[in-house]
Amino acid sequence: FFLEPSMPEPGSSLRAAATQYNIPLDNWLDLSTCFNPDPWPVPSLPQAVWQRLPESGDGLEAAAATYYGNANLVAVAGAQAAIQWLPTLLPRAVVACISPIYSAHPQAWQRAGHKLRFLQNATLPRALAVATPYVLLCNPNNPTGDRHPRDIAVDAARQLKKRGGWLLIDEACIDPTPEESLTPLAGTDEAPNLIVLRSLGKFFGLPGARVGFAFAAPDILSRMETAIGPWTISGPAREAARLALLDTEWQSSARHRLIAAGERLRQLLSPVGEVKATALFATLGTPQANELHDFLAARGILVRRFDQQPLLRFGLPGNEVAWQRLADALAAWTAR
Repeated sequence: FFLEPSMPEPGSSLRAAATQYNIPLDNWLDLSTCFNPDPWPVPSLPQAVWQRLPESGDGLEAAAATYYGNANLVAVAGAQAAIQWLPTLLPRAVVACISPIYSAHPQAWQRAGHKLRFLQNATLPRALAVATPYVLLCNPNNPTGDRHPRDIAVDAARQLKKRGGWLLIDEACIDPTPEESLTPLAGTDEAPNLIVLRSLGKFFGLPGARVGFAFAAPDILSRMETAIGPWTISGPAREAARLALLDTEWQSSARHRLIAAGERLRQLLSPVGEVKATALFATLGTPQANELHDFLAARGILVRRFDQQPLLRFGLPGNEVAWQRLADALAAWTAR
């Protein structure tokens, strides 16, 4: 086994880019995130949610169980909280990490004393062949956009169970295609060794609410609740999340819009290089990734750059003006 350095968080902040390229913040088109640019509209909230401590019986967990199809859950302050705590709750071992991957995952496992085996652009069967106790992945993967088919992931969980292992999946970007999700199986009799993380940040476009969920076997969830402590999510955030999870009409409409937007972004980027797209972002592979990143940034368009591979991740433009601005910049790049 060998340990590669964990991939640093890609790109740079908008504020840092504004300073570097000497362009005012208000003049930027920020495509560096993969949040829904047309978020769920948070309504005015009852005064009571501001005036009392958060309560677990307020309906959030019930709404989440319905939306995700699984009541084996614990609410956390964004999936990031679960990412931080989960490695401390499992025995130290070697983790097969399908990479590149969202950098917070390997960093958290390393801090908790686990050893990582990085498998660049590996398939799930390849990760199983390494025979580690844990297999860690994002599905769809952030940043590459790669997907692991649901039936293969279910089989992987079963194979790991036979050897006493665990399959850990971050499904932060899967909401537009819920039929591909393994969340309903996590912690059930069918897949007791499956742990899945979800969040309201990407699809609902509410990263500031800091609401997420871990789905796992009851004993894991109990230990996570104890480790995290009480009142992990504020009352207003819980109420907003509850309402968003119950809004099936908005969810259906958003899925159609995002899937169409993801395909539009894929087509826009395809003349420039190899593109893998999801409904929330598209990742462009090109040997000129660094040059294109700087070319766009000089025009006030920020995308995510990755140091380990020649990749750029593009989020969805939020309106027609933004779409046209990106199209014009890419046309100028092609014609240069």
